[in-house]
Amino acid sequence: MKILIAEDEQDLRELLREQLSGAGYTVIEAENGMEALQLFKSEAPDMAVLDVMMPVMDGFSLLAQIRETSDMPVIFLTAKGEELDKVSGLRLGADDYLVKPWGRSELLARIEVQKRHMKRADNSESVLISGNLWMDFGNGIIKNDGEVLNLNAKEYHILKFFVENTGKVLTKKQIYQEVWQDEYIYDNNTIMVHISHLRSKIDDESYHHIETLIGIGYRFN
Repeated sequence: MKILIAEDEQDLRELLREQLSGAGYTVIEAENGMEALQLFKSEAPDMAVLDVMMPVMDGFSLLAQIRETSDMPVIFLTAKGEELDKVSGLRLGADDYLVKPWGRSELLARIEVQKRHMKRADNSESVLISGNLWMDFGNGIIKNDGEVLNLNAKEYHILKFFVENTGKVLTKKQIYQEVWQDEYIYDNNTIMVHISHLRSKIDDESYHHIETLIGIGYRFN
């Protein structure tokens, strides 16, 4: 697997390279967002680990550019640990958000989670239609009213989990444990941000797929 890292501080970039290459990953690296964007276009990485505060182009702007053409997993690794920063990153389509300083084991574990999501998506073969929403999970293609949707990895797996449990009530804990593959810690905001973003892509005026059951969870209709 090829991982793109974008970090403007040389010592941190070198540390990331050592940690990831030591775990068997192929690493390509950039010292600013523009250089990272060029590598993304030319090298076609499978995943990215991005800093937020970088010269020339910051990580948020870089992610917005990436999401125009790709749903590859993107993990932010940054010193910007305020809740507003995390929410901004998730709204833009980040799949995970890790605050510096980081632990090697934690970073590698989060990368493994994203790899499992990618593998599960590749192995799925179900196809179904709901309203104007057409889903081919075998090929990773989601269309709404004939238009291909660009979902990030978390949105994709949330939608897949909903579809597999159509009509059932799913709690936030169930969704979190299935999609994030981690023990649930009370975190309404993370799930709400991703579901809100997903709704904006799959719903239209005539059909709302995800029903909110206040105080309970969600149901896919």
